[in-house]
Amino acid sequence: MKIASVAEVKSQFSAFLKASEGDPVVVTRNGRPVAVIVGVQDEEEIERLLMAYSPRLRAILDRSRRQFREGKWLSEDEFWSQFEHAPPSKKSAKSKKKRAEPNAAPGRGGK
Repeated sequence: MKIASVAEVKSQFSAFLKASEGDPVVVTRNGRPVAVIVGVQDEEEIERLLMAYSPRLRAILDRSRRQFREGKWLSEDEFWSQFEHAPPSKKSAKSKKKRAEPNAAPGRGGK
């Protein structure tokens, strides 16, 4: 892991981006960490990073953990029964219709 000041990163940004491919680069201001440059390999990794810092997702996970600790959870059978009784969404009904068209050209959405 490299540590660099804002001034260093600003003057050699490309070099620090390249360095972040191997290890994170901690950026400091007045000797205190203020940011981290993390190299990413693909879009899925970007999504995981963004989700890890999502306040909304964090709130959902915190609420779920609290409910689990309090014994407010569904058994596996209860969980799946909710899906079995739920009306199909518009999206899933459309994709079922597309799959049911036997003469549809592949990859063309049936047109």
